[in-house]
Amino acid sequence: MSLVEQTRLRLSRTTGAEKKARLGQFFTPAGVAGFMAGLFDKTAGETCRLLDPGAGIGSLSAAFLDRWICGGFHFNRLELDAFEIDGSLHPFLDEILRGYKAVSNVGFKMHEKDFIEAAADVIQGSLFSSIFPKYTHAILNPPYKKIKNDSAHRKILNSIYVETVNLYSAFVALSLALLDEDGQLVAIIPRSFCNGPYYRPFRKYILNNSSIRHIHLFSSRNSAFKDDSVLQENIIIMLDKNVLRKDVVISTSTDSSFSDLSFQKFSFNEIVKKKDDEYFIHIPTTNNCKNTCLKEASLCTIDEIGMHVSTGPVVGFRLKDFLRDKPNSNTVPLLYPSHFTNDKIEWPKHSVKKPNAIELNTSTEKWLFPKGHYCVVKRFSSKEEKRRIVASVVLPDCFPTSKLLGFENHLNVFHQNKKPLLKPESVNAIAEKFSKLKYNNLDLNQILWYWFFIR
Repeated sequence: MSLVEQTRLRLSRTTGAEKKARLGQFFTPAGVAGFMAGLFDKTAGETCRLLDPGAGIGSLSAAFLDRWICGGFHFNRLELDAFEIDGSLHPFLDEILRGYKAVSNVGFKMHEKDFIEAAADVIQGSLFSSIFPKYTHAILNPPYKKIKNDSAHRKILNSIYVETVNLYSAFVALSLALLDEDGQLVAIIPRSFCNGPYYRPFRKYILNNSSIRHIHLFSSRNSAFKDDSVLQENIIIMLDKNVLRKDVVISTSTDSSFSDLSFQKFSFNEIVKKKDDEYFIHIPTTNNCKNTCLKEASLCTIDEIGMHVSTGPVVGFRLKDFLRDKPNSNTVPLLYPSHFTNDKIEWPKHSVKKPNAIELNTSTEKWLFPKGHYCVVKRFSSKEEKRRIVASVVLPDCFPTSKLLGFENHLNVFHQNKKPLLKPESVNAIAEKFSKLKYNNLDLNQILWYWFFIR
């Protein structure tokens, strides 16, 4: 076992959860780091200028250097800039990188700086900024942490017109900005940026400034950082800066051992649809590619098909004083994901530790829906579940004594302008479609296409 892997395992066991969460700090396992370093082209040149923001103990840099020493690249010298804001890691990082200096023509600088601040200074051309080169390569496992609206990071990013909501996407955007025109970037990041409104500016930025070359998927959510007990769906993505769009390689493996690695190529237009103003990134798996490709009809807006979808408006901790375990004459039904089993409603359900009702009063009424026909979809599902999207039908007959219903925040509710769906048969048809699906890689556009098709 290498020195860097021994160090990673020791620090993963001894670093407190509070510090990991505060810094968004999770070290890259050797197998994942080696796979990431292997994605870069076997490029040649006099000097490689490598960027490792959020370097940690140097796992990714070490993997890149290992490949170079073994003949995986053809440049003559490597110059590394390793950023790590946590000064307690610098002795480990220094020890690991100095080992490579003794056997190869490598130079490195460690920066105990905030990468976002340093990169923004360079991009803005600040007179007081350090001088960084245009990098030929960037390899990163960036921190995962939300950026608060009133934070210093938010102000810095706004000043350089980078709009994003998490440190990981900010690190990727800034690393891409610091790359040379033919530079390449490989990062392991959460899959969450691929859709949703919050990451739309980030998706637009990377798609306007780079080309997606490779995406790797893990079948298990806890595979990439299992030593840190991280339950997060991560992907590995490779970007080429300012390169014409070619086919995209999608690879999959069950876990970070990559023992069952498989590959398949897709056209770029299968990954990012033409005329999609949301810039959604659709990632097919290697065994369901043709079935996950959306038809052009699926690129309708919600309004165009007369339908709406909302997150369940009842947030338990905000209305906890009004939640009731048992329904009574002063309450209305409150539905959680646990009330839906095998596409059927089981309510009230006393076998789980969730309320079954919410008190009806002036404080709660605005969060409730009229009783009627709805289709609900669980917002979260385990990667190990048979289906990623689990939908059920809400029938008014299940609640004969109530005129209103409450939907908890972990459900998505399909409705029409906050009223029941007008066609009860359509609700059943949507749920039936879901019950027959064999494929995991679905998104909201596909759900809407089913609605468009059957109404």
